Amino acid sequence: MRDFYPDDMVWRNHVFEAWRAAATQVGFAPYDACVVESLELLERKSGEEVSEQIYAFEDKSGRKLALRPEMTPTLARMIAARQGQLQFPIKWFTIAQCFRYERMTRGRKREHYQWNLDVVGETSVSAEAEILAAAAAALRCMGLPDSAYQIRISNRALLAELLATLGIPAHQHAAVFLALDKRGKIADDEIAQSLLAAGLAPDTVAKAFDLLAIRSLDQAEAIVGAHSAALADLRELMRLAAFYGITDRLVFDIGVIRGLAYYTGIVFEAFDTAGQFRAIFGGGRYDSLLTTIGGTPTPAVGLGFGDVVVVEVLKACCGETAAAARSGVAVGYMFPEQREAATRLAIRLRAAGTRVDLALAPQKPKAFFSRAGSGSAAHAVFIGPDDLGRGMAKLKNLETRDESDIALDPAAPS
Repeated sequence: MRDFYPDDMVWRNHVFEAWRAAATQVGFAPYDACVVESLELLERKSGEEVSEQIYAFEDKSGRKLALRPEMTPTLARMIAARQGQLQFPIKWFTIAQCFRYERMTRGRKREHYQWNLDVVGETSVSAEAEILAAAAAALRCMGLPDSAYQIRISNRALLAELLATLGIPAHQHAAVFLALDKRGKIADDEIAQSLLAAGLAPDTVAKAFDLLAIRSLDQAEAIVGAHSAALADLRELMRLAAFYGITDRLVFDIGVIRGLAYYTGIVFEAFDTAGQFRAIFGGGRYDSLLTTIGGTPTPAVGLGFGDVVVVEVLKACCGETAAAARSGVAVGYMFPEQREAATRLAIRLRAAGTRVDLALAPQKPKAFFSRAGSGSAAHAVFIGPDDLGRGMAKLKNLETRDESDIALDPAAPS
């Protein structure tokens, strides 16, 4: 788990601001919830083994609780509680701190912040298109070039149709999804053993691997036929993506499955094009989740976008200081006699909406400008005896070193 020093907060704020801007731009409303969730709710969604992967505990009343590992079950609980009062479809977003007790690897920690976008109550793929466009807008706002990532899309319903052509019955599909989703993370031999354990015949296991070699919607159509509803949804998503201007980043990839059991339709994951990092974000359609916690059947699409990987991608692609945009003014002074003038200037600038870092003690010019230059201010004002005498000081641009006059007395000409 992490501590955030000021340099770390620059990156965190940069990411959070992009998330909020992208969500509000497309009409998503913010929500939040307690970081502690019912363990029973999480087990109902993911199975009892989930307690081995999260921070689960009993409180002093003997209630079984957990630190939330993700936000979707909480969202489903909140919606189910007021399902009769909400006007659907709803578009909600949150930036939630989540916790998972698991082995740490590059891009994965036991604590992270996650941006969740969810559209609940809409059956058409317009919901998927809106969410993917918002995610692309957030990445652009962060400064990541469009060419630096891809969004790989698939459809679990389409994969189910493909498995059915191999004679794999529907009750075995969940186990096959879970096994195939681990491809690239564990050896194919281990995946094959999982498929055999799920009841697949050896020759069927080989054919299941062959399905992952499908590279286009046309290849999939040749197997399942032109009347596949799942295939039609993917083609419609591609068509809508053209309106949003994100078609160049969408790639069909039958190997995108998503490990969580509640996904029912289109699924997606974004990766850096260099292939250096884990998924930047992922999500998909989960039309059955509300019914598992007592709600009425309601279609839904959601996205989870963590802060850990995207910061690594941004630093690798755009540089270590990409988020550290300079702004505001540093104000300092040489002797105690200039303290009042410096304080009055800082107050005046702050009242006008400028961020001002005011020195708290006298400094030599070299020490002041060294500190100001290593900070986040865009400009600096240093007040000495001569400046006080003439009622004017120099406003220095810390990037270009250009200077202009600034009045110490607001009544004086500038």
